[in-house]
Amino acid sequence: MNINIRPMPPDYRIQLAGLLAEIPQFKTDEVTVALELIDAYLAGGTQSGYHILVAENTGTIAGYICFGPTPLTESTWDIYWEAVSPHFQRQGIGGLLLKAAEKTIGGHNGKLVLIETSSTPLYYGTRGFYRKHGYRLICRIPDFYSPGDNRLTYSKILS
Repeated sequence: MNINIRPMPPDYRIQLAGLLAEIPQFKTDEVTVALELIDAYLAGGTQSGYHILVAENTGTIAGYICFGPTPLTESTWDIYWEAVSPHFQRQGIGGLLLKAAEKTIGGHNGKLVLIETSSTPLYYGTRGFYRKHGYRLICRIPDFYSPGDNRLTYSKILS
């Protein structure tokens, strides 16, 4: 496998929409929000407040990550979305995307990275992925998304 990670080109929107639709954890309204962030990035580049990197395997999108500086903070960044196509999962692509985002964040003097996710069983693997990459659970907001679905916030301090 030959993975190339680079900023998202404009003509990848349709492929990313298809990739998001393939992820069983994402509800229709969540895909809509993810596409809104993609559209903001395509309209304004990083001036939109978002950075998007894609992972390609011989011209096919294997995954993407969307992140940006947290408004009103000096060095905190949020990772908003990360998705890897089911056809490419468990091959290290998610880790490569996360490391590339962290490198970009560090290059912009970012120090603290935050990721929010759901507490439902569907996201069990996602939470393990974050822990594997050095993120630690720092906050739980009960019933945030819906009754019984807590918002979990993970953080990592970049060195």
